[in-house]
Amino acid sequence: MSFSLPALPYAYDALQPYMSAETLQFHHDKHHQAYVDKGNEIAGKGSKYDGMSVEDICRKAFADGDQAVVNQIGQHYNHIHFWQWMKPNGGGSKLPGKLQSLVDEFGGLEKVRHEFIEAGKGQFGSGWCWLALKDGKLIVSKTPNGENPLMHGAQPLLGCDVWEHSYYIDYRNARPKYLEAFFDNLVNWEHVESLMG
Repeated sequence: MSFSLPALPYAYDALQPYMSAETLQFHHDKHHQAYVDKGNEIAGKGSKYDGMSVEDICRKAFADGDQAVVNQIGQHYNHIHFWQWMKPNGGGSKLPGKLQSLVDEFGGLEKVRHEFIEAGKGQFGSGWCWLALKDGKLIVSKTPNGENPLMHGAQPLLGCDVWEHSYYIDYRNARPKYLEAFFDNLVNWEHVESLMG
């Protein structure tokens, strides 16, 4: 199996003013492409991961302590969804029904928003903050580098990239402002719900 860079599901300038065309061009075309290229080198055809799904590679590499594959293929998986977790005119408080029920059980959207943003602010260095499904319940978590909830026995529903390349062009060092803009204005809640299974 070889990995390839998915096309963005919108134009480079579609997420402005919350995420610039310049950020998307660098982040998608350069950073994600680099994960794909390196992933093909270390986990592509002829490797022990050949023929496995991206999700299964994430789980196996983490279980085996294969840090290079965790980072490269983890980042590829994370970014495949990151582009889909955003849409023009996203965010808002109107959630699809099944997702709304999970959010209500958690304590409501404001609580989800607060904990998600705090997780992103609290991730020291590069990594991600997450909403995930574990044992039928919504959880908020954070992971370093290329890790994701798949590697920790959970189903990712929403992730936000807090590597500096994700926000530095637009927000400089103001990671909290980026996280707020992402949650309030970019999240594609329909894609989040589609991952619930």
